[in-house]
Amino acid sequence: MLVRKDGSTIFERGYGLRDLHTRTKIDPTTNFRLASCTKQFTAMATMLLIRDRALTYDTHLTDVLPDFPAYGRSIVIRNLLNHTSGLLDYEDSMPQPQPNTPPDQRPQISDAGALALLKLATTKFQPGTRWAYSNSGYVLLGHIIARVSHKPFPEFLDDRIFSPLGMRDTVAYVKGRNEVPNRAYGHSKQGSGWIETDQDATSATLGDGGVYSSLNDLAKWDEALAHHALLSEEEMQPALSPVNVPNGGPIGPNGEPAAYGFGWFLNPYNGHPRMWHHGETVGFRASIQRFTHDRLTVIVLCNRSDLKPSALGEHIADFFFTPKNQARPGQ
Repeated sequence: MLVRKDGSTIFERGYGLRDLHTRTKIDPTTNFRLASCTKQFTAMATMLLIRDRALTYDTHLTDVLPDFPAYGRSIVIRNLLNHTSGLLDYEDSMPQPQPNTPPDQRPQISDAGALALLKLATTKFQPGTRWAYSNSGYVLLGHIIARVSHKPFPEFLDDRIFSPLGMRDTVAYVKGRNEVPNRAYGHSKQGSGWIETDQDATSATLGDGGVYSSLNDLAKWDEALAHHALLSEEEMQPALSPVNVPNGGPIGPNGEPAAYGFGWFLNPYNGHPRMWHHGETVGFRASIQRFTHDRLTVIVLCNRSDLKPSALGEHIADFFFTPKNQARPGQ
């Protein structure tokens, strides 16, 4: 757990173990799979290319990926960023594993495999008319970033985001091509014990969930966002502008109405404006919440699947939002 207030880290602590084999303790340098919290980095990378004038928010999908089916002509970069593309979920088109196959033994789909499935599909609705959370859209953004920058997606992230910010141990993990330093492995509870559930069929895609990072590095990310180190306040504004659609607005992870920009949910918590995201994949849970007006950031990373990091983060935020004269004794 990491808590930053007014630009300074005031609490940073690890609990438990990175894995049950070495029994190495978790600390602020431990790298966790961020799952969908990756999307904020994919969105930032896309916006950097827009700042570079290599893309625009209105660039059509087929302008960058000309071999994509004709239905991609009506999808623009903005639709991919704010989940209004209408793309089918690549997960729903994947071959189903044999019953009772453990998650880490299921064949993994790559970015190229997800793209191939999407080329055989169509859209669920006319782009821009509805909102539907889309891992497919962020996988395609990873392809677009690689195509436009002429660099592999993990390399672009490192060159333009991680290295400039000093996030030396943060990586978009590709098995066999790079390593995750100080890596935490995911676990799930089984009966009275635990089993390692670190990888599953969708753990190899990148733009939608493939980044690993630590509390130390995410503190640098928070600092960069606060001081507009990568994009100016004006350039960042589109990411923090809630999407409006005629039908079916954003829905948060809890199933309730929310707000969404580019890679960030934007709905407030108890009246406190925030930009935030939740991440969930086999064996991992993550939450990054930035209460912008309060200059408060709470980050919770878990390598066990039975915790609710967003609720934990909100509980910590409540401590700061409770007036001192209402605080309970010993709080």
